[in-house]
Amino acid sequence: MASPNPVMVVIEDDPQMRRFLRTSLRSQGFQIFEADTGRRGLVEAGSRKPDLIIVDLGLPDMDGIDVIRALRRWTMLPIIILSARSAEQHKIEALDAGADDYLTKPFGLGELLARIRVALRHSALNPQSGDSEVFTTGGLRVDLQKRLVSVNSHPVHLTPIQYRLLSVLVKHAGKVLTHRQILNEVWGPSYLDNTHYLRIYMSQLRQKLEADPAQPQYLLTESGVGYRLQG
Repeated sequence: MASPNPVMVVIEDDPQMRRFLRTSLRSQGFQIFEADTGRRGLVEAGSRKPDLIIVDLGLPDMDGIDVIRALRRWTMLPIIILSARSAEQHKIEALDAGADDYLTKPFGLGELLARIRVALRHSALNPQSGDSEVFTTGGLRVDLQKRLVSVNSHPVHLTPIQYRLLSVLVKHAGKVLTHRQILNEVWGPSYLDNTHYLRIYMSQLRQKLEADPAQPQYLLTESGVGYRLQG
């Protein structure tokens, strides 16, 4: 994990789910603090200095979306949603509110741990360093400062928009970005409904970066929601 005994706040009203998370995550070296309401969760998040926060959407006193928005007023710590709500609109709403990832219950412990590792790894990169970072995953290398892209040490030429799209994904690597989030960052707020632009340019990027564009290794689709660059 990112550091010795990383701290996690779990905001979940189901006692059986809390018990499962407590047992499973403590066995992986986490310090776990729990809350069974949104308001208690916000207090725990503010006082425990966590490395990551897990939030259920169906809380008894306030909606999990409001918890995410309240957290995002003061922290950029990773937030992972665990929810029984499986509709695409619920996922999009949570991600647009500021969540970093979304798992639908029931979920596998292995997948949750993998998502946690990715979230902590990219949180530890210190986003304040911004464009000085050189991002690598597998054979893909992106130097944001020099604007150089290569795959397996072979330079890849990208058009300005292709590069802008890739750089947005790199800066949020490991995080699910909704179509609207990407469109806003790459093309601007007047293009939020032009998802066909995004599909076209994502296809072009995959042709240039993936060994098999039909089975991408780096540029992953979150069905009906958006895209994620494998961290």
